[in-house]
Amino acid sequence: MKNSLVTRLLLPGFMAVLLLLSLAYWWLDNLPHELFGTALFTLLAWHLAVNRLWFKNLFRGRYDGRRVVTALLHLLLGANMLVLVITSAIISKSVFAPLPIPDSIYLRDIHWFSAYWVMIVVGVHLGLHWTRVLAMVRSSMGAMQNDRVGSWPLHIAAIVATAFGVWSVMVLGVLAKLTFTYSLDFWDFTASVTPFFGHWAGVVALPAIVTHYGMAWWRRATSAASRQRRKKAEGCAIEDATGA
Repeated sequence: MKNSLVTRLLLPGFMAVLLLLSLAYWWLDNLPHELFGTALFTLLAWHLAVNRLWFKNLFRGRYDGRRVVTALLHLLLGANMLVLVITSAIISKSVFAPLPIPDSIYLRDIHWFSAYWVMIVVGVHLGLHWTRVLAMVRSSMGAMQNDRVGSWPLHIAAIVATAFGVWSVMVLGVLAKLTFTYSLDFWDFTASVTPFFGHWAGVVALPAIVTHYGMAWWRRATSAASRQRRKKAEGCAIEDATGA
């Protein structure tokens, strides 16, 4: 269990920390930015290796609506990360500077644009797996997974985090960044540092919460519709048997 907790929970959490640190370019400067990014991509390669069975099972089994959406979202995150890796190597000024690759201002814009979208899609990715994350945490703490008393604080925390996430989106001007809109509105690190990371954590939490509860609602709606169809089919079978 400890090994599973480390490989499937703690190290992905460390990857999220590296992702947040990589956004603080104007505070850390270029070299730390590239070192954090390189460490992130190294751990990403490890993460993909650990979860390689997902790729093997991609073309197996039956696809319903939820599985199609989940697969597309995972592939979108992979494509986004691939763009980030390629543009990172091309525009590098430190780690990959010795490589004979011509720089491109246009690719720098794509790099930043992709990085902002990665934050959103990572949040979606977290939301898709949040139930599994909670189960692992509760199991490691020896808690009952179906403890309803302990779920209310989580729901309240989700409401608070959603409100904070919406506020963070406005504070950081995320919508403009996601639409490739040029802006001179940069965070003033001389005034404060910690709120920068707090707001970006809120931005990641917002799509995570929306995705988690959205998929939970979809799952319940699908189950309810399936039960209704079964009851209707059973009713028709009884009528046929009784000749009604």
